[in-house]
Amino acid sequence: MITVAAIDIMEHFYALLWPMLRMSALMLFAPVFSLPALTTRLRVLLALALSVMVYPMFDWPRIDPLSARGLLEIANQITIGLMMGLILQVAIAAVVVAGQAISNSMGLSMAMMIDPNLGNVPTVAQFLIVLATLVFVGLGGHGLLLAMLVESFSSLPVGTFVMVEQSWRQVLAWSSMMFLGAVLIALPVMVTLLFINIGIGVITRAAPSLNIFAVGLPATIVMGFVVLIMSMANIGSRLQWLWTQSLVQTRTLVGLS
Repeated sequence: MITVAAIDIMEHFYALLWPMLRMSALMLFAPVFSLPALTTRLRVLLALALSVMVYPMFDWPRIDPLSARGLLEIANQITIGLMMGLILQVAIAAVVVAGQAISNSMGLSMAMMIDPNLGNVPTVAQFLIVLATLVFVGLGGHGLLLAMLVESFSSLPVGTFVMVEQSWRQVLAWSSMMFLGAVLIALPVMVTLLFINIGIGVITRAAPSLNIFAVGLPATIVMGFVVLIMSMANIGSRLQWLWTQSLVQTRTLVGLS
């Protein structure tokens, strides 16, 4: 008969708590894992399953989570996971800003006021988010992210303080990619629509009796969708580049490169 002491169970539970915290924080913010379709119970079960698989691979310190050091380590592990997910969320934010810029250029911003069920994210932005998620999965980004998370326990072992100035400086510097990436994605459509609006303005100036709202708005919307369809290959390559840079920044953050 095998007997297991309660103190041994508690020690193993305390050791399992540290990878569980880091993985749970990443599941909360990382793309694909933070989708509404993946419920909280599934995220917890996935984080628990990954923690059980990672547990035999490393030596975990015995830290009482109710002590001052334990509470500081809990905040530390949660911060590591949140910062890894935050870097990838910058790419999602760039896609949302690009979709809003394209929608405003096409004249679809009026739909946000007419349809209250649409929310604050325009239809083009929702489409680009779905496209970006498919590109991320197609690149194997979810597998690379989990691999980096496992490797981070060797580069940033439990007990390593991550809330330093260099890490926060890197996250703040990377946040500028939210606007740069949005410009790179939306630039072809916005420039084309700018020339179309200039042409409509010249036509309206030559024929003042022409109603600009009756002619310009439908023409802008139709040409906007045409240009958007023609720019899909370019947008896909920009999304791939954006995800690649996000994964590189994540590796740098956890000290893997």
